[in-house]
Amino acid sequence: MNVLQLLSAIEKVDPEVYDRLDTRRRVFQHMGIIGKTLAASAVPAALGAIFNKAYAQTTTAPSVNDVLNFALKLEYLESYFYNAGLGARGATATAAQTALRAQFSATNLAALDKIRTDETNHVTFLRGALGAAAIAAPATTEFDYTGGRGTQAGPFATVFTSAATFLAVAQAFEDTGVRAYKGGAPLLMSNKTVLEAALNIHSVEARHASRLRTMRRAAPNNDRASSVASTGTFTSSPKSWISGTDGGGPSPAQTAPIYGAGTQPAYIPASTGITFPAEDNVSQGGLNLQTTLASLNFPASAFSEAFDEPLDVATVSTIARGFTISTSTLF
Repeated sequence: MNVLQLLSAIEKVDPEVYDRLDTRRRVFQHMGIIGKTLAASAVPAALGAIFNKAYAQTTTAPSVNDVLNFALKLEYLESYFYNAGLGARGATATAAQTALRAQFSATNLAALDKIRTDETNHVTFLRGALGAAAIAAPATTEFDYTGGRGTQAGPFATVFTSAATFLAVAQAFEDTGVRAYKGGAPLLMSNKTVLEAALNIHSVEARHASRLRTMRRAAPNNDRASSVASTGTFTSSPKSWISGTDGGGPSPAQTAPIYGAGTQPAYIPASTGITFPAEDNVSQGGLNLQTTLASLNFPASAFSEAFDEPLDVATVSTIARGFTISTSTLF
């Protein structure tokens, strides 16, 4: 057996093989140890043990391109949504879009236009990163933002006529996006450049989510951080960040899965330490923060509010599928 030739062949089909292990130097250290301590007949089994570290649980894991294309699908879901409600950038708004825009204060409308532009830029960036591997752009008719699976009469039937409903659906999309990008991060570890770009998008999605929640808290035509009720008191819900499972979200019957626990994929076993708990999770790094820091007397909600949780592809797909027509195979 020519070990060097074997390694060279593996590297040709998997350039990141050394990243999967440790470093090239460490691999050859392993080879040296094998040569000194094992009989030649045992070398194949020893090689199998070493490369098991690199390839165990990876046979069904999505590739980098798979992860980016899934992110691209979500960005189309969001980008088309903002364009449908507010009008595409540079295009003349329809009468319906003009009527919806009129329900927002100038400040809030400017923020929404910025979010719309960001989502369009995310689509452009991901298509550029994927090149020829990018999925075909879905048709706008493939989506039903009312949640009606093609009937256009779902639980969010007023999504493009009511500013409150529009913001609720927007929040649901952005919250899903934040968890989806975090859930995909471990699958991008082999490409640090792509991982960095994905995390940059993740942070932008989080800012979108926070801004949308602030708008919902205040009311669409109010620039203040909270609205004044007839009693003179300020509302405190929704907060501008996720607290616990967010009460199921803006429409619990439809949006609760966005804040609940995900499904542990077979290709990321829990033994790796990567799990998909609900947003009310209070344990980080194997440590129950609520119990450990009880003496500090933080509010119980503080421990879940301090972290966002990842969501797996299967769960995100189920959520997104609720906003496509019934014949769509996009998610």
